[in-house]
Amino acid sequence: MFKKHIIKIVGLLILAQSWAFAQQDPQYTQYMYNMSVVNPAYTTNDLGRLNFGGLYRSQWKNAVGAPETLTFFAHAPVSSNIEMGLSLVKDEIGDGALKENNIYADFAYILKLTEKSNLSLGLKGGFTTFETNFNGFMLPEFQDDQAFNENLNNTYPNIGVGAFYNRQQFYFGLSAPNLLTSKHLENRDGINRIGSEKIHLFAMSGYVYELNSDIKLKPSVLAKIVEGAPLTVDFSLNALFYDRIEGGLSYRLEDSVSAMFNIAVLPSLRIGYAYDYTLSNLSDYSSGSHEIFVLFDLDLLGLGKGYDKSPRFY
Repeated sequence: MFKKHIIKIVGLLILAQSWAFAQQDPQYTQYMYNMSVVNPAYTTNDLGRLNFGGLYRSQWKNAVGAPETLTFFAHAPVSSNIEMGLSLVKDEIGDGALKENNIYADFAYILKLTEKSNLSLGLKGGFTTFETNFNGFMLPEFQDDQAFNENLNNTYPNIGVGAFYNRQQFYFGLSAPNLLTSKHLENRDGINRIGSEKIHLFAMSGYVYELNSDIKLKPSVLAKIVEGAPLTVDFSLNALFYDRIEGGLSYRLEDSVSAMFNIAVLPSLRIGYAYDYTLSNLSDYSSGSHEIFVLFDLDLLGLGKGYDKSPRFY
């Protein structure tokens, strides 16, 4: 139930409008460790190893009705040319007013271009559940608006595509995780309801500079294009020390600056945290955004290879 205060409800609606039309797909500061959710063609090329993890993001902390996102992902090569995965994304806004769950399976086919470079083509397929709960809304000016009298609970199919090129120290990818524009906005008797999905286009790239055997730098960039919203671009610079401790800074164009940190607690377990300081007008209503992740690598075949490096650093 929502707190019955007019100012808070107005704030909720402002945030809901921002989310529904400008940020339908969740955004991530630590996208480089969450790549398979954004691009189904992302591959690790580590045969016999299952990579999985989780990420939680609390956006615009302390703002009423601010988005919260929980992500789980897993993927593993099943042969030298095929990698498969699963991604679950739970997105919520307004203390339960809007809930969206995305459940997808990923398939990537790897083309060996040279001994050290690959091009993978990916397909994502699954469904999205969309649920609203307007119980407890207090809208004095629109008490008779039927748009808030009926809660929605729908399921929509969706597919996505992607391409991912990588060689030893460089990667570049393009993707559209959701191609079907299912409508959550309907016009019934002159009443508009909620909104509709928009196709999001992502472009990502990064490079690893090995300063010496103990220090590696990786500049990276992620761009997101969606109709009806400004271009979103993240510029990030991470540094990895002794293949265990990592820190970085990021700038999201005209939106936020971020600091991130993660550590390999075990050779197969890495945990991380990021904080976004908001630069936009929302900084007057929030204390920034928080993001944590956990990554785990399970050596299914007991090969024991690759644990001397971070498989997600690039």
